[in-house]
Amino acid sequence: MTDVNKKFDSKKDQVSGKAKEVEGKVTGDRAREAQGKTQSLMGKAKDKLADAEETVKGAVDEAKEKLKQKSDDH
Repeated sequence: MTDVNKKFDSKKDQVSGKAKEVEGKVTGDRAREAQGKTQSLMGKAKDKLADAEETVKGAVDEAKEKLKQKSDDH
């Protein structure tokens, strides 16, 4: 899954979860409200994970480039 798809998926979960949470509050359905909160939190967690993956990938790419430069210098 690409970074953009991961971000989209996480935002979709956040929005859908928030909608379920509001629906549960309006109808008095505590289970639906809890389900919405859980889905929203999962979306936020996916978003953080995608950010972390991007950071690690950037660091790995940078390290590879430095190693390549050192190898080219010798």
